[in-house]
Amino acid sequence: MQVQTLKHLYTPEEYLKLEEKAESKSEYHDGEIIPMTGRTTNHNQIAGNFYANLKFGLKGQNYRVYIGDVRLWIPRYRQYTYPDVMVIQGEPIYTGSNTTTITNPSLIAEVLSKSTQNYDQGDKFLYYRSIPEFREYILIDQKQHHVMQYVKTAEDKWLFTELTSESAILSLSSVEFQIPLRELYEQVNFAESEE
Repeated sequence: MQVQTLKHLYTPEEYLKLEEKAESKSEYHDGEIIPMTGRTTNHNQIAGNFYANLKFGLKGQNYRVYIGDVRLWIPRYRQYTYPDVMVIQGEPIYTGSNTTTITNPSLIAEVLSKSTQNYDQGDKFLYYRSIPEFREYILIDQKQHHVMQYVKTAEDKWLFTELTSESAILSLSSVEFQIPLRELYEQVNFAESEE
């Protein structure tokens, strides 16, 4: 006879209370709390390079650029997540009474890792597409020069562009900004393992 264990499902409110006291970040997936795995130095370097160049490139314009620690709430799918880089046009729209969770990014970038790449390219992209302001998704491989760009061209239509060489230039559509892949991957050592 098998004994079935019941999985405890948390409310969004319970998750937020636990997250306030937690020593490490977790995501919330419709009742489940998923601990975020450790990030590699390459992951950090790529996200930092993209953030720093984007922040400087958009200086003086009506955009906010956030990196890793700002939480995103996706109400349609009951998801709390921490994208690697987000851009908001104008003012952030917060959920709740504090300034830790936003709801209105126009651009999201994720650095792919072995453990999250399928989720980032699949379900997570589906969840992000439910955000009305969301218009551009950038997926950055940390093992090689490889960037995937999705740009919303019309309702339910996305244009896919793939960049695979060090000399390629990523030209964003939702903001006026370009970055050569050699700058995006500056100081990244592809020989380092993700383990």
